[in-house]
Amino acid sequence: MSLLTVPARRGLRRTVGALTGVLAMGGVLFAAAPAQAVAAQPALPYGTVTSPAGLNVRQFPSTDSSVVGFLAYHAQVGLTCKVRAQDIDGNTVWYLMRGSSHERWLSARYVANTGTVSYCNTVLTSAASLAAQQHPHAKG
Repeated sequence: MSLLTVPARRGLRRTVGALTGVLAMGGVLFAAAPAQAVAAQPALPYGTVTSPAGLNVRQFPSTDSSVVGFLAYHAQVGLTCKVRAQDIDGNTVWYLMRGSSHERWLSARYVANTGTVSYCNTVLTSAASLAAQQHPHAKG
């Protein structure tokens, strides 16, 4: 025989039921936390957009160039290399985005880079030299 009254047993059941629900939700939230915490980052070097308004992606490293895309605040993109071009608020560096079939440029004024971004004359010259070594008889 139980030492608890009927109303006390009902209250205890409700409390245990509520705790079970909270623990079950906590387990679900805990299980989901690592998936949210591990955001896929591009390979190094990459940049993160720092402008709360987002950032226009340009065809060439200049604000006179066509806008060919847009990146939201905190967006992360791979960076191929950098050049010195139009001055944007005291910053003359522009980044070439990686992984695009066409040139896509970002003003470094609004991008925090992670990893070392080399100048394009070094990177592109090395890539052309490597391609020539791999295909020495290719034309054009």
